[in-house]
Amino acid sequence: MADRLPKEIYEQLAMFRYRIRKFIRFSEEAARSKGLTPQNHQLMLSIMGFPDREYATPTELAERLQITPHACVELIQRCEEIGMVLRKPNPNDKRSIYIFLTSEGRSILEELSEIHMDELKRADLLEFH
Repeated sequence: MADRLPKEIYEQLAMFRYRIRKFIRFSEEAARSKGLTPQNHQLMLSIMGFPDREYATPTELAERLQITPHACVELIQRCEEIGMVLRKPNPNDKRSIYIFLTSEGRSILEELSEIHMDELKRADLLEFH
């Protein structure tokens, strides 16, 4: 039988999990304060945070959000209905679309991102340069 893990490991894992959950709760409340659901916010962040471009496909977003493609399309539709995102055809493949933020979506995401950066700095979870 293998040796048991030291109590310190459990304490570190528990503290890490606590800090993650505390940040997620903060993030959810911040999104709601701007009239968004946490899922709306995550979709918007996934679009703007996509590497090397400011749009993404529904398939890419489903992967980033770890949800089914069907659930992602529904989330995109809800965000489109409230004016946060828009769909544009892929000029290279008419069967696919790109999802962009609207100017209003960008503005709200920027406000939320500033709030999140401040919280991460305050909680000493991450350092931004």
